[in-house]
Amino acid sequence: MTDGKDAPRATENRSTTPLSDTFRHYISSGWAERPASTTSERPVAARAAERRARLSALYPGVRLVLPAGPAKQRSNDTDYPYRAHSAFAHLTGWGADTVPGSVLVLEPASDGHTATLYFREGAGRDSDEFYANPEIGEFWTGPRPSLTEVAHDLGLATAGLDSVDAVFTGLEADGSVETLIVREADRALTDRLDGARLLAASAEATVDVDTVRDDELARDLSEMRLVKDAFEIAEMRRAVAATQHGFDDVIADLPQIVAHARGERLVEGTFNRRARADGNTVGYDTIAASGPHACILHWTRNDGPVVPGDLILIDAGVELESYYTADITRTLPVSGTFTEVQRRVYEAVREAADAAFAIVKPGIRFREVHAAAMQVIAAKTAEWGLLPVSAEESLAPDAGYHRRYMVHGTSHHLGLDVHDCGQARREFYADGLVEAGMVFTIEPGLYFQPDDLTVPEEYRGIGVRIEDNILVTGDGAENLSAGIPRTADEVEEWMRGR
Repeated sequence: MTDGKDAPRATENRSTTPLSDTFRHYISSGWAERPASTTSERPVAARAAERRARLSALYPGVRLVLPAGPAKQRSNDTDYPYRAHSAFAHLTGWGADTVPGSVLVLEPASDGHTATLYFREGAGRDSDEFYANPEIGEFWTGPRPSLTEVAHDLGLATAGLDSVDAVFTGLEADGSVETLIVREADRALTDRLDGARLLAASAEATVDVDTVRDDELARDLSEMRLVKDAFEIAEMRRAVAATQHGFDDVIADLPQIVAHARGERLVEGTFNRRARADGNTVGYDTIAASGPHACILHWTRNDGPVVPGDLILIDAGVELESYYTADITRTLPVSGTFTEVQRRVYEAVREAADAAFAIVKPGIRFREVHAAAMQVIAAKTAEWGLLPVSAEESLAPDAGYHRRYMVHGTSHHLGLDVHDCGQARREFYADGLVEAGMVFTIEPGLYFQPDDLTVPEEYRGIGVRIEDNILVTGDGAENLSAGIPRTADEVEEWMRGR
């Protein structure tokens, strides 16, 4: 039996939950039987099993602990919206419906590993958890699935979360099996494993925890996601399609957006509504940067007006229930038409994006995509007289004058995380070979700060970025977001169509 006191952040000082035996008996009876789940195994389950097999082959004889992570506190007894760790989602196929605090354990076996998914299953109606515990009780947060339902859904062996305690008790008593963990996912479990490691190492008089092997696990989990499988590519297409609808919604709402004193907030709200309707949520905080705010690369305060005559840079992506997310940027003229200078800057950025896309194919180095875009950025800023040297001189490794106006990179991998595969080694990322099945962004920009005295006044306060999501194919590349207007002429036509 449990009660509200089992919830660490339960608000006992204002609780009015009845505690009488009469109430307990009454609330535990009179409930209909719940029908058994009839859903079939989800399509990603087979893919997730293949991923686990690949990971197993990298770590023979090693126990691997991959937590989904607990809910994260926002304030007092309020949590942030829950999101499982991406490595956990990748290896289980569980996404937005993940039960918080779940743990995937790969136990070494003679033929590889045995995978078990531990999670907190639904409490019975004979328990007072379901009505008295505001953190996990069914009356408060909704029903949780059964072990059988999840096992069938994901094609995985399941066990109650309490059973994972035996895994840690075993390794604390016997450190003969090397155990690794995704350290950032669940601090409490990581601390417990570190404690067991310190006990095992006490004979060696060391007080430092060796995390090198954990770091290797995180690295390998990132590198496994560099090339997407067919399921992941299909999810990326869906995320891009939903994101396109979100941009259409913003344009349709532009009159109300312009009329509001904090129109950027309305842009954010309009897009977020689409993300919640067609997906799980946004993949990252929406950037709705109007006027000079577009020169602030990660402007997410979104509290400014959207003024006719200005440009608005919108960087947004819908995350699906599977956690795969798009990441797309379009820069729009609020009045519907670019000024001469705005168009000049916009088309220069578009030319840089097109130059980068044109070289994408299997076998190039990932860093070459950025270099191709920078060739155009340097040429254009030199042509406009903004550089103290020629474009060729600015492109020298010890120069980079043109980078004043675009300090960020041109590309990053995309998938379960908006900046996917972030712990991969440089030789597999920036210096790595591009392979078919990779998905990444191409997102050059030009940003002329409103107080930048190195540019003519007519340029100041203009910020432009065009960002597309690119799939590498067998002999080239496909722009997954090409259906969202890109050229200046197409954008103006898009705006007129509202």
